[in-house]
Amino acid sequence: MPAYMIFIRDKMIDPKEMEVYGQKAMHAVGDHKMNPLSIYGRHEVVEGPDVEGVAIIEFENAAAAKAWYDSPAYKEARAHRFKGAEYRAMIVDGI
Repeated sequence: MPAYMIFIRDKMIDPKEMEVYGQKAMHAVGDHKMNPLSIYGRHEVVEGPDVEGVAIIEFENAAAAKAWYDSPAYKEARAHRFKGAEYRAMIVDGI
């Protein structure tokens, strides 16, 4: 069953770190099969607190999403995301 990696950016802290993150995250795709569905496009919050941005990436399954998230290349990239912004991230099973 497909799974979705969802990133919710609550607050930018350091745009320079986020720029490095973006570059490194693009290179972290490697051999991982992923389909970006929405990457910080227009959004409308209809319930709850506002957010700065949302990214949704589709994977074959939750194990594939977790394998990408824990890959050495993405671990290197996400270290910059941790310094650059406050985020929530989750893996959600599809139907």
